[in-house]
Amino acid sequence: MAKSGDDNTIPFRSPRADGDTLGGRIWRARDALDLSLGELAARMGLPEETVGDWERDHAEPRTQALFMLAGVLGVSPSWLIAGIGEAPSETGPEALAHPLFDRLQEIRRLHAQTGEAIEALEAEIARLGIRGRRSDD
Repeated sequence: MAKSGDDNTIPFRSPRADGDTLGGRIWRARDALDLSLGELAARMGLPEETVGDWERDHAEPRTQALFMLAGVLGVSPSWLIAGIGEAPSETGPEALAHPLFDRLQEIRRLHAQTGEAIEALEAEIARLGIRGRRSDD
């Protein structure tokens, strides 16, 4: 008979879960990437309501969607499912993507600005009654 304090178990090191829910981990990973719910849903090609239900623990993604979600969020499926493994952080690979997103935003802004400049030039040409050959005709 084992005495009090004796431990007959094999001391395997087991990874510890973080105690959060699937929805909580989705939110944490999304927040670490500074993504809105709509942006995450768009990246996955799903309705925002569906992803929001996962995040609020009102529904769970199917296996294929779960693996895709893990890839989009840059986390392991095991962390997403059970909180086992490396949690996302601002110093991880996700943080390296931020400059790319910033650059994309700048290019989109410049694109919109160019469109506005083209419209203004077209309006001025029309106002002056200048006729000429358009390059897109």
